[in-house]
Amino acid sequence: MTNPASWKKSSFSGGGEGNDCVELAHLDTRIAVRDSKAPARATLTFPADEFAPFLDALKGPDFAGL
Repeated sequence: MTNPASWKKSSFSGGGEGNDCVELAHLDTRIAVRDSKAPARATLTFPADEFAPFLDALKGPDFAGL
């Protein structure tokens, strides 16, 4: 799907080796998201213009404390 250099690790990575996070890749018109602990497994993709609202929703009260 994308080469390893195109994936960017979250700045909120966990301690130790920093593997407890997600990685993002900017594709032509989409944003891809994958689990950094299992990069060969499933990848979610979002239309680029819908990714910011998705992140805003995750920051909202429905996901507080998760």
